[in-house]
Amino acid sequence: MATGNIDSFDLKSIAKGGVINEDVMQKIFDISKIPLPFTDLVGSTTHKNERFDWIVDELRAPDLTNARVDGSDAGAASEAGGARVGNHSQISDEVIAVSYRADASDTVGRTKELAYRITRGNQQIRRDVEAMALNNQASVAGTDTVAGVTGGLPTWIETTVMNGDGSAATAGGHNMTTGLTTKFTEGAGVALSFQAVKDAIQGVYEEGGEVTHFMSNPGVIGALSSYMFDNEARVATLTSDQGAPANSKATALSSVNVLVSDFGTIKLVPNRLQPLDSNGNAVAFLLDPEYVSLSYLEGYRTDTLAKTGLAEKRQISVDWGLRVHTEKAHGMLVNIDPSEEVTA
Repeated sequence: MATGNIDSFDLKSIAKGGVINEDVMQKIFDISKIPLPFTDLVGSTTHKNERFDWIVDELRAPDLTNARVDGSDAGAASEAGGARVGNHSQISDEVIAVSYRADASDTVGRTKELAYRITRGNQQIRRDVEAMALNNQASVAGTDTVAGVTGGLPTWIETTVMNGDGSAATAGGHNMTTGLTTKFTEGAGVALSFQAVKDAIQGVYEEGGEVTHFMSNPGVIGALSSYMFDNEARVATLTSDQGAPANSKATALSSVNVLVSDFGTIKLVPNRLQPLDSNGNAVAFLLDPEYVSLSYLEGYRTDTLAKTGLAEKRQISVDWGLRVHTEKAHGMLVNIDPSEEVTA
């Protein structure tokens, strides 16, 4: 301290806590407000029971011998087709408890603590649903002591499934005997192969699907984009703004977010909430969004819980499940090491 002067340090040192007002910006910066790509992409349906079923069917293969003699009797009738499959509903919740004093206090960045916590709880639970719908979790039938679990997307796709390098993978799928879905086999991580991507797109197309979106973790999407620019075949070319005036500033385009394949145009979608498997490996989904939806027995709701003291309690909940209208409309590449560069 300068002789005879009182400086700010002196004011801060006055017991207890000093006398200088704190300067705190009345705003909360949150980096976790992440979009929900899968939820936004797929449709929304409803169901009325814990177990909800639907029918999948497809046309038979073309009959290359379909020729009949004029005037001949009709042959045998076609066999009944289709199959009944189903999933289980899952209740997810978030509980909020805020004391009267906390709600009445003058807090930073919000007016009322209870309202703020309810908003945050709704965001949290929606992030949970997004991640669990894409998780390799088998379905579980709920009982009075066991929570029901909806089968995640990786446990449904079984027709077009391969490892990231194109080798054979052990798929899960819907078990017609138990009515439950099973997990795919999580193995050692492999580098994603561009040929495997093309093979999976073709596989879905041959089954009748139309892949429009390729969704995976950011590392996988970034590696695939880099491959398209950096590999010797050069799938994509580094360019600047097309048609920009000569005297304007041009933007260099160095990433790929759309892949034009032999079987349609496919958008690359990075999903920061898509979970890795138990070995730390990624899954890449090739999706036809028309044939998958999030289904709700009870939509998102906020209920007031009984008071047990000097606090307000709320429970945010949703009763939901995943409906894969037909798994053949989708493909899946599994056991991808997200740290590896994409190969040919």
